[in-house]
Amino acid sequence: MNILYDERVDGALPRVDKAALLAELRERLPGLDILHREEDLKPYECDGLSAYRTTPMLVVLPERIEQVEALLRLCHHRQVPVVARGAGTGLSGGALPLEQGILLVMARFNKILEVNPEGRFARVQPGGRNLAISQAAAPFGLYYAPDPSSQIACSIGGNVAENAGGVHCLKYGLTVHNLLKVEILSVEGERLTLGSDALDSPGFDLLALFSGSEGMLGIVTEVTVKLLPKPQMAKVLLASFDSVEKAGRAVGEIIAAGVIPGGLEMMDNLAIRAAEDFIHAGYPVEAEAILLCELDGVEADVHDDCERVRRVLEQAGATEVRQARDEAERARFWAGRKNAFPAVGRLSPDYYCMDGTIPRRELPGVLRGIAELSAEYGLRVANVFHAGDGNMHPLILFDANRPGELERAEALGGKILELCVAVGGSITGEHGVGREKINQMCAQFDADELTLFHAVKAAFDPERLLNPGKNIPTLHRCAEFGAMHVHHGRLPFPELERF
Repeated sequence: MNILYDERVDGALPRVDKAALLAELRERLPGLDILHREEDLKPYECDGLSAYRTTPMLVVLPERIEQVEALLRLCHHRQVPVVARGAGTGLSGGALPLEQGILLVMARFNKILEVNPEGRFARVQPGGRNLAISQAAAPFGLYYAPDPSSQIACSIGGNVAENAGGVHCLKYGLTVHNLLKVEILSVEGERLTLGSDALDSPGFDLLALFSGSEGMLGIVTEVTVKLLPKPQMAKVLLASFDSVEKAGRAVGEIIAAGVIPGGLEMMDNLAIRAAEDFIHAGYPVEAEAILLCELDGVEADVHDDCERVRRVLEQAGATEVRQARDEAERARFWAGRKNAFPAVGRLSPDYYCMDGTIPRRELPGVLRGIAELSAEYGLRVANVFHAGDGNMHPLILFDANRPGELERAEALGGKILELCVAVGGSITGEHGVGREKINQMCAQFDADELTLFHAVKAAFDPERLLNPGKNIPTLHRCAEFGAMHVHHGRLPFPELERF
């Protein structure tokens, strides 16, 4: 689907003279690599959400911060939109380029500038890979906690832009909880520092505001992250259930027992079978659902917690509870979960990965709701999610070669997100809003809230040149979408309990 969107001028993009802009860039920035031919631009037409594609007008690949500064000043002067891109692993269309804009690729800024074991922090350029931080810190017995499934490839700048999480975010937090400082460039090319090297900084918490802002407030040029000591011990329990509802209830009961696992993940039968065929992790393929519960810390505490959690799981109706026998089996259990997305790709020509968050207590009811919606739309859904913090990743299977199936998958995904909102949750937990969920923002927020979001955007970028058309819908768009909270005086899914 090739789309042209932008809401800055009544839905129409301002026209940019490509030849004149290219000539000026070459004159002012002679050392800057610029892609402008169709065959060179095509690889950048989408991010990890490949259903949406737009060929950018120009792609630039700077190697020095001074080049980025000059580029932003020029684009600001000429009123040319700019979309920043890192590794392109995002799943919400956040790095989708514009036909009438520049795609600023920060991938060449990929160095780890410093690992400080005494201060337990690392300074990293935005194109540095998530996993590379932990690899660099490993000789000092340290690691970087947030671990998205794409951590082998995703960049830390993109993690900041989307406030990425991962399987261990229940205990150790999202990206925002693991940052000390971010260096950014404003839309005018001005250097700014958000946060500080200390544990707190004076004034408003602009670092938290910037985290998850999806490239709409500034361009990340350097990130200082917190490092943690590697846990002395980590053990994983795998629990099998004969229903997804029982598994969902068990999640809340573990937390209610006073145990905060390092990771608490859930997979349904469709996802279990796909992951087992792909990874051979040793999953019970007959189970309707499994929970993976990792407990880490000092040795005595981990053994005690394992026994407590085992009792909770058995009382919750687990048909089997297994503990990984050694580190190799523990790694296989997690490899199955972290490879669930590509594994599910073997079941269908296409799949659509959603991202919504709900209160833990709503898991059983929402899983039933997803099953009912799956039957209504005639599309299979595999459920893989961070159960401990209620961050769900339903994978909708479809075939884009069949007319109407992509649109049906999108409609089903929208209904799942609206279900999350209806029970007191959110339309995203870590993937961001981007282009994908902009309509569902209308279902979650009212007119006053959206107006405030636009005001924040305008404070940083009054001309709306940075990543326009993403994240925050206009009120006009919401009126057209017809999803401002209430429909005919009645909320959707009225049978579900609310806050």
